[in-house]
Amino acid sequence: MEPGFGPRAVRIPPAPVPLDPVPPRRPRRGVSVLPSLCTLANLFCGYACVVYAMRGEFATAAPLIGIAVVLDMLDGRIARMTGTASDFGVQFDSMADVVSFGMAPATLAFAWGLSPLGRLGWAAAFLFVAAAALRLARFNVQAASADKRYFVGMPSPAAAGVVAATVFAYPAGFTEPHFAAPLVLLVVVPAALMVSTIRFRSFKSVDTQQRHPFRLLILFALFMTALVTRPQEVLVVLAYGYLISPLVGGVIARFRRPGPEPAPEA
Repeated sequence: MEPGFGPRAVRIPPAPVPLDPVPPRRPRRGVSVLPSLCTLANLFCGYACVVYAMRGEFATAAPLIGIAVVLDMLDGRIARMTGTASDFGVQFDSMADVVSFGMAPATLAFAWGLSPLGRLGWAAAFLFVAAAALRLARFNVQAASADKRYFVGMPSPAAAGVVAATVFAYPAGFTEPHFAAPLVLLVVVPAALMVSTIRFRSFKSVDTQQRHPFRLLILFALFMTALVTRPQEVLVVLAYGYLISPLVGGVIARFRRPGPEPAPEA
């Protein structure tokens, strides 16, 4: 038979070798250690503040809230820098903040000056705790869509700082009801600002990698010197300055607003 006219042999391809099934990817277990340690230290400072406040050691209890504020700023920044931010970290941070910036300053304020008022005193302190919890819950819900340059409502660490700075400046406390009555404003005003819709400036958008004028280092050195030599006065100015900052910013913006342009002459 001539080549090309006979039946052609049909080649049967070899059966494919079965591949090993890819095992399903298990969810990652464990937590990011460094940010979680900062959050845990934040929680410890809040708990220690409550203990010292109940013992009447207000000069020791108040600075613990300030340390908790620094740790709260560090854990989020470390998580973003190391790429270890997670839903667990967000929830853990919020729970720690309720203790450190809600329960701790409320207990400190009550033991320091609100206890002579009886039920009015602990009711005002509870209002601060409730406002802090509501503020943190609202922040978690609106975090994805909020403007990073501003906070909606006063941040709970800043509100706790107002209480801590006041107690740190005058740790003797109050025992007479007529002197303690005005102190209700110490917890009611920050509580109202926390649940308000007033915008407070956020410093998260500050670019630390951008070049800044050399005089900024001189100003920072002066601030550190003042903080070391006169810590009570400096912390009070910082705490209350941030509390009234929206009002000051609104007044400045009102004066800077250009007036209506004059109408063109006919």
